[in-house]
Amino acid sequence: MSTCETCGNDYDKAFQVVMNGQAHTFDSFECAIHALAPTCKHCGTRIVGHGLEKSGTYYCCDHCAQKEGVTDLRDRVQ
Repeated sequence: MSTCETCGNDYDKAFQVVMNGQAHTFDSFECAIHALAPTCKHCGTRIVGHGLEKSGTYYCCDHCAQKEGVTDLRDRVQ
């Protein structure tokens, strides 16, 4: 069994995620998201989908990017 690095649960179905060459062990996707997903600079939500990035800063959507003064990003092509 392996121990989840987020919640400490010792679980026989734990899995690893390798990010930037470093392995992380979790017992659920929820714990993996809590530990590894970036947060939106404007609203603070965890970005589980694609999100947007500008100069190393992450936003969950174009709306939040615009609220922070970033106007050259778009989250869909029309």
